[in-house]
Amino acid sequence: MEIVIVPDAATGGELIARAIAELLTDKPDALLGVATGSTPLPVYRALKSRVEAGTLDASRARICQLDEYVGLPEGHPESYRAVVLREVVEPLGLTEASFLGPDGAAADIAAACAAYDRALAEAGGVDLQLLGIGTDGHIGFNEPCSSLASRTRIKTLTHQTREDNARFFDNLDEVPHHVITQGIGTILEARHLVLLATGEAKAEAVALAVEGPVAAVVPASALQLHPHATVVVDEAAASRLRLAGYFRETYAAKPAWQSI
Repeated sequence: MEIVIVPDAATGGELIARAIAELLTDKPDALLGVATGSTPLPVYRALKSRVEAGTLDASRARICQLDEYVGLPEGHPESYRAVVLREVVEPLGLTEASFLGPDGAAADIAAACAAYDRALAEAGGVDLQLLGIGTDGHIGFNEPCSSLASRTRIKTLTHQTREDNARFFDNLDEVPHHVITQGIGTILEARHLVLLATGEAKAEAVALAVEGPVAAVVPASALQLHPHATVVVDEAAASRLRLAGYFRETYAAKPAWQSI
């Protein structure tokens, strides 16, 4: 696992966008797993700027969803399908044909979960999965004590997670109680995992995930098991890392040709 400490969210977004651009140069039809929420927005803005400047050709890229609310009406602006289309797919000049996501409105949710796992495998697997981290250490919507071998499935959101997401709705009552999420086992199958965390509120979760034991109570700690995992944090999110000095030294000493 590589830990990269950056000055601010914008710098982190540019760093990750550069890695994605390098991936798309080598593999133009790469399958990119994206996350929602406010944290990854600097990444998407940096990618859009590259496309608009003509320095990145993302026309063959494919996009897949990490999770989806269960029970929101079709077309709801805060469904994660709508968010990904609005914040990633459309700004990169792509269409829905390039997009994979689970069906949160399916009559048979269990079947929809299994179908999404199959779809990811049939697409050749995820090349790079962008992740955020919850204040309780969750990734995707794998809440604390989720199985580290879990597959795409339905999960019940904690009250804290619903409160964290209430800012995207008119009030807490509108936030769904259930989601479809890629399981931790599914997430770990991506070839490169990139977790971005910003702000002091994420500092404890980052420290536990990076420096603590691998434990289901901190789902993000499963990244320690992955052969190519990168954690990008701003100064505030890095504030509780005991080994911050070491992480700074190792990143500063990287060869110029080596990406994250």
